[in-house]
Amino acid sequence: MPSGLRLGDRVAIRTRGDEQTLTWAQWRRHSYELAGGLQRLGLKRGETLAIMLSNRPEFHIVDLAAVLLGAIPFSIYETCAAGQIEYVIGDAQARIAVVERRHLEKLLQACRNLPTLEHVILVDPPAEGDLPDGVLALAEVQASGRGQHTLAAVAAASAQVSPEDLLTLIYTSGTTGPPKGVQLSHRNLMALLHALERVAKPPADSCVISWLPAAHIAERAAHHYLPIVYGLQTTCCHDPREIIFLLPDVRPQTFFAVPRIWEKLEAGIETMLASLPDQQRTDTERALAASLRRVRLEQRGQEVPEQLANEVAGGEERVFRGLREMLGLDRLQAVYVGAAPTPVEVIEFFHAIGVPLAELWGMSETCGLATVNPPGAIKIGTVGPPAPGIEISLAQDGEVLVRSETVMLGYRGDPEKTAQTIDSDGWLHTGDIGELDCDGYLRIVDRKKELIINAMGKNMSPANIEAQIKSASPLIGQAVAIGDRRPYNVALIVLDPDFAPVWASQQSPGDRSLQELSREPALRAAVQQAIDAANSRLARVEQIKRFAIVPGDWLPGGDELTPTMKLRRKPIGEKYAAEIERLYSEVPM
Repeated sequence: MPSGLRLGDRVAIRTRGDEQTLTWAQWRRHSYELAGGLQRLGLKRGETLAIMLSNRPEFHIVDLAAVLLGAIPFSIYETCAAGQIEYVIGDAQARIAVVERRHLEKLLQACRNLPTLEHVILVDPPAEGDLPDGVLALAEVQASGRGQHTLAAVAAASAQVSPEDLLTLIYTSGTTGPPKGVQLSHRNLMALLHALERVAKPPADSCVISWLPAAHIAERAAHHYLPIVYGLQTTCCHDPREIIFLLPDVRPQTFFAVPRIWEKLEAGIETMLASLPDQQRTDTERALAASLRRVRLEQRGQEVPEQLANEVAGGEERVFRGLREMLGLDRLQAVYVGAAPTPVEVIEFFHAIGVPLAELWGMSETCGLATVNPPGAIKIGTVGPPAPGIEISLAQDGEVLVRSETVMLGYRGDPEKTAQTIDSDGWLHTGDIGELDCDGYLRIVDRKKELIINAMGKNMSPANIEAQIKSASPLIGQAVAIGDRRPYNVALIVLDPDFAPVWASQQSPGDRSLQELSREPALRAAVQQAIDAANSRLARVEQIKRFAIVPGDWLPGGDELTPTMKLRRKPIGEKYAAEIERLYSEVPM
């Protein structure tokens, strides 16, 4: 770990308010010692190690310890049920698993049908009481790896690791079936980092926040591997719901978030602005409107009139600079959104307040990146041109093909599926439909298998329809467009759990649950207004004719959303089949 030798006593990993800190030298020492302990348990080069941890310093120690031995650490989503845990560990053939206490019972339940899993290591054992049979404490395993002889054995194992060795497995979140184990090598990952470096190399003193699930390629690449290679400081966010409150504590230079976070942040800002005194609110709204006009003119390549430029400059001085400082977004140099479609209006909003949000696109199979909007040349509505060293091509049906050293080695234990995905010329068939503009910027239309083909044979993108609906009102947290083989489109709507109660209390005092709010006529009327606004931006055939508000919330890892907040369309269709049929049982308005 060269960074550990070079950076020494600088803090490498921390938690909010410096409650925990780990210097580069400490991280290196802990990982070497733990590697020695894992080696004594029999972990060898090429073998797998399962990790089921939240975003905490121990994750970084454990993952690096396995890599030092040439082993293959992989993470399990915390939301997985026991059966899912059993499947993933069994598929990876892991003999050792590292877990935290709140997931121990689930893991042990999964272990009943996994005789090959020999050791379970607990990172946070209780202060008192015995551990269950077969469960070891992380501190004890690490202590067993101390000593010059053991550390020398770890160093010898590290020297044998080659660029072609597997670095990790990324299990896809399984929207259409069992997850597949994406095999990524050291060479894959370094090719990714070289591509990113040529787009926007992070400053040496950059800070990042580790907050996405470690089973997601974006988390591993942006908040684990990138900091190791470039010596960045990582702040662990134990609870992803706290990410917005952690931003002012860290004030990162680089930040990546999924669309839902940016949508909620925008809704929070709009709620705050709505509560300002009348004169201040009016001034802020004018400044925002002017800045949005400037953003749209620039995006169209048109000149910004001097009067408008002066108005925007005044808004920057009076409003936006202080707003960014309050949010902790004032030091951002590279700020990205990806993993799902992002409404254009959301990206425009952040550009208007001085946060140059850039869409990127990739898959687990491409180390999480294939295209990226470069700083200073962002085209809103696209996911950018291919990153350096990455080739993009479109098949005859519009499917996006990728060829690069970042493309995975294949799916674990599934050569047939690998051959279906990577053709003989090395092109990865992504399953996404896209369009390339004259400058080589890519726009993703939708997933090939998720396109709506209505009863008249018209192809439509549900993601585009849903983005228009969600951007029409902060009341709407999730939207699902339905219309495949149907005469018209309908939608399932989920209320935003943060904004909807605030909006309702402003209409009439009192606390109501989301279930209660879903039945309120005033709220339904407001959602109808949003649907009408979205429809005005859609072609007639794409418009939503009827909708239903689904009571409650949809949580990541639940029946409706993957752990990375992608829609599980097939399970949604099955779970809400009766509601969907009711929407089609009446003549649309």
